[in-house]
Order: sequence, then C-alpha cells, then structure tokens
Amino acid sequence: MARKEEPKIQPNNDLEKKIIEAFEVFDHSGKQVVDVREIGTILRSLGCCPTEAEIQEVILATENKEATGNIPLLNFLPYMCKAMIEHRFYPASAEMLLAAFRYFDKEQRGFLTKEKFAQLMLEEGEPFTQEEFDEMMQTALDPVTDTITYEYYINQLMVDDEVIDSEEPPK
Repeated sequence: MARKEEPKIQPNNDLEKKIIEAFEVFDHSGKQVVDVREIGTILRSLGCCPTEAEIQEVILATENKEATGNIPLLNFLPYMCKAMIEHRFYPASAEMLLAAFRYFDKEQRGFLTKEKFAQLMLEEGEPFTQEEFDEMMQTALDPVTDTITYEYYINQLMVDDEVIDSEEPPK
C-alpha cells in the first residue's frame, strides 16, 4: 500500500520558519525527511553548537521509528523549537570561555602555547578533528608570537557571533 504524502508543514512563527528553512536545505527528496547524518549540520546552521553526544540525543528523540536513518520534520520541528526556546546547544558565553582558558593557563600569562592548545583541542574532552582544529587556528593563532592570546581570540569569536546575532530582530 502506498504511503500517503504528508501535507507540507506551515510555520506558525519566525522560529518555526527558521527551523523549517534549515531543514529543507537538506530535504533532498522534498518529502519533509532528512538523513540522520545531516542533523549536526542542520543544528549548526541554526546557530547551535552541539556536542556529538547532543547530536545523538536529537537523533534518538526525533528519528523515524519505522524507517530508521531518517528524521521527519514532523518530529524535528517541535523538538528543536523547545530546545531553542530553552537555549540548549548554544555556544558558551565570553565569560565561560575566559574562565576555561584561565584554568589551563596555570602561569596566568594571558596566552596558551600552540602545543598546549593543540593538546587540549585534539586530545581532551570531545576532541576536534584536525580539519576543525586547523580552521580554528586561522583565527586563534597569533602569527607573530605563535601563541593563542585568549582574550583577543574570545573577542574575535564574540565579534563573529554578534554579526550572526544581528541578523535576528531584537527581542
């Protein structure tokens, strides 16, 4: 028996519209379904910064139980609306980043060496891939001192973040 096509979901507000638009970029079949492997990219395109564990959490909560490997918009939309309203998966604040850098800067020099930073990013916690690390170093590394002057780096991140945030209307 052929499966009945679901009616196209219409957004009720700007948040739903933003989520639907991000989802539809990866809905190659046009059937309001995406492959689970696209979820991390969709979340990041929404301005979220999820860990791999959080991506798996979203997949487990929204995956189609009858056709595993797929995430229907019908499941994804309400889950992500709630998550975004609760500010889940959002990037760390400047204060949190500064505290983390200071924790690893035992000598309180205001910078981390390239080697120490590489060790932290590639080996500790949830490690970055080499590609992610290399991309981050383009902004983080001071080419003159070959160190990461973390207050400057955090300011650079926040400037980039403000450009993204300014696209949304004030709350």
